[in-house]
Amino acid sequence: MKKYTSVHDVANVNELVTEALHLKENPYKYKTLGENKTLGLVFLNPSLRTRLSTQKAGQNLGMNVIVMNLDKEGWALETQDGAIMNGTTVEHIKEAAAVMGQYCDIIGIRSFPKLQDREEDYSEDLLNKFITYAKVPIVSLESATRHPLQSLADLVTITEQKPAGKKPKMVLTWAPHVKAIPQCVANSFAEWMQQADVELVITNPEGYDLAEEFTKGATVLHNQDEALKDADFVYVKNWSSYEQYGKVLTDGEGWMMTNEKLALTSNAKVMHCLPVRRNVELSDEILDGQNSLVLEQANNRTYAAQAVLKRMLESL
Repeated sequence: MKKYTSVHDVANVNELVTEALHLKENPYKYKTLGENKTLGLVFLNPSLRTRLSTQKAGQNLGMNVIVMNLDKEGWALETQDGAIMNGTTVEHIKEAAAVMGQYCDIIGIRSFPKLQDREEDYSEDLLNKFITYAKVPIVSLESATRHPLQSLADLVTITEQKPAGKKPKMVLTWAPHVKAIPQCVANSFAEWMQQADVELVITNPEGYDLAEEFTKGATVLHNQDEALKDADFVYVKNWSSYEQYGKVLTDGEGWMMTNEKLALTSNAKVMHCLPVRRNVELSDEILDGQNSLVLEQANNRTYAAQAVLKRMLESL
């Protein structure tokens, strides 16, 4: 595996999930695989689970791990070709990524969209330039459009928890938030669920439909109560408008998941990628209740990352 940016970089999703579950059972089985190899984790945005789980995953494989918060500790990056750098940017990505590739055998990069220009964000310019100039395997730790490590961990969690002998109904539901949030997690989750043996239903208010490239094949409903009927899993996540890019179109009244809404489901397990704004996106009663899977998802982040890193190390 030379890069991991979406489900399209995975030859067999089921095999990767199985590998992650195997590593969960025996996380140190391949502890010498990464000996004398360096993993660089580069963050342009805040992180808790992605940073710690991927760092732990690298260490479980015997890797040296370097973490850099580039937005705080590095030079301001220029990404445009042919730029006259007489402004605020100090270092061009051509040199920055190339140097990181000299120091590291694998690089993970995390960045968020600006939510101002849809074409710019969805071009994945920064991620693609790291792939071009670093010349080592690249792992997306979240990008402008996707969060593939989160989605793999989500699928691992669903595989562990799904009802025996049944194709589960999975509902991805929009939730309220206090600010504009990217579509990354929702896009990625929808894309991965298309490769899984689930029935996927997406529900969101009018004006919040995700890009069709991610939802093709899924049922999209604007009535949350209708969508939740007989659900086995409910994935709760906010995202800003794709159509009116980056805009918040509603305060989301009535869309927060509660036990009353949970009663519409088939006693569904409730998922969220975290961090979560309690009593805005999800109620305390669900997060603290028996149906919540948020901590299981967070735990599985380590083994999802470890499965990806293991494959990359094997390809070096």
